[in-house]
Amino acid sequence: MTEAPVVAAPGPVRAPVRRGSRVLAVVLVATIAVGAYLWLTTVRWQRSSAEWEEKAHGYAEEVASLRMQLDGASSELEAARDQLSTATARIRDLANEKAQLGDENVASQQYLDYQTQVSAAAATVASALGQCVSGQEQLVGYLKEADQYEAADLRRYEQQVGSLCADAEQANDALQRELRP
Repeated sequence: MTEAPVVAAPGPVRAPVRRGSRVLAVVLVATIAVGAYLWLTTVRWQRSSAEWEEKAHGYAEEVASLRMQLDGASSELEAARDQLSTATARIRDLANEKAQLGDENVASQQYLDYQTQVSAAAATVASALGQCVSGQEQLVGYLKEADQYEAADLRRYEQQVGSLCADAEQANDALQRELRP
């Protein structure tokens, strides 16, 4: 007998994959990738922005402090000028008293010597205070543009200005001692 031909059993039926589904999947993956990139970029930007804002607040506090110091130095300079005016008036009074009591030539020479000493001391005070104020004004200018300078350089300049102001205070103290009767 002849054998019947063997027929293979049919396999499972596959649903045809549509081309639109593939495109949609690719677009969905690309959208997710772009969204993740934008999210990471936003997080980095926020972090960087917060750091810059913190630095700006720090510099603003430094500027406010230096402005207070500058105002104080300006007040000291004005006080020194007032004291110089008072001292000059006092010198004149003392010279007049001495001239009335004794030899006019000796009194005049003493007046001139004393006035020269006080004038020299006052000039030293005025010069030192002027340097202090100029240095503080320059420092404030540097701090307004602090991102253009190294922090170490700013601190070093601030110390130099502090030294100038300390010298001005010492000169003022010496003038005060000179003015005491």
